Amino acid sequence: MTEVRKAVIPAAGLGTRFLPATKSMPKEMLPLIDRPVIQYVVEEAIDSGIEDLIIVTGRGKRAIEDYFDDSPELEMHLRDHGKFETLKMVQDVSSLVDIHYIRQKEPRGLGDAIMRAEKHIGDEPFAVLLGDDIIRNHVPCTKQLIDLYREKQRSVIAVEAVPREKISSYGIIRGTRVSPSLYRIDDIVEKPRVEEAPSNIGAIGRYVFTPQIFECLEHTTPGVGGEIQLTDGIRILLQFQDIYAHAFQGKRYDTGDKAGYIEAIIDFALENPETRDSILQYLDRAFIKPPIWDSLESQTMGVKKEQEPQANYMVEEKP
Repeated sequence: MTEVRKAVIPAAGLGTRFLPATKSMPKEMLPLIDRPVIQYVVEEAIDSGIEDLIIVTGRGKRAIEDYFDDSPELEMHLRDHGKFETLKMVQDVSSLVDIHYIRQKEPRGLGDAIMRAEKHIGDEPFAVLLGDDIIRNHVPCTKQLIDLYREKQRSVIAVEAVPREKISSYGIIRGTRVSPSLYRIDDIVEKPRVEEAPSNIGAIGRYVFTPQIFECLEHTTPGVGGEIQLTDGIRILLQFQDIYAHAFQGKRYDTGDKAGYIEAIIDFALENPETRDSILQYLDRAFIKPPIWDSLESQTMGVKKEQEPQANYMVEEKP
């Protein structure tokens, strides 16, 4: 049985939701306190037993390569100034894992980005971790998928229940439940309208694939803008072998979304001993609204209507 030793992190996207900041900085390098988003994704791969990592980059992504590279001048400066703790942090970054970089010359979709890694992956199972998603759990999400792959010898994707208003942003599965947290996928639909969605169980940015996914992606018809969608490749693979969906354990942050990114910053800051007390004090002040705010709102915005609380929405499958 071939173990999952390799992983792909697609990082060639344009990051348009964070413009203009991402005009000069890769979205994967946006900081969460003192580390960029992509470092947490790389660390999850390592903690899951990955030994060989392929990061698929594009134009304007050189900062990712520089970040994980050695930095002799910086290391010498820190050593000369006695900043040994910071020096160790910098050195640890460059020695995390064996990283290879492959260029996606134009943004032609997630499926195309994964195809760029085919020669390096070869005839082995492999993991895919999207750089936008940070998932935290004592057992890493990717390891959960690898453990299931080891048991089933089939592709496994991570899923979670998504809010009704976000269904059209996800690949949504129709599946048969085989255990409390595991589905056998019957179909997957890319970004359906709410009324057409087979469930509210959405695929998120963690996968373990058999190598047959490459051939399926090669037979995928490009969509709008010539993009090759991973979901279409998964649908083709379903014709030849079972694919499973795992409702993973852990807390997920969608850092490709502004609100999700800010949530991650707040939570990480509250866990950091250097920032925790200051952030708690700030949040305490922020939630006590100064009277002047009320005055300004009444002058510029009028009276706000109270929003009705939204009910929880959970539909696993349509009959």
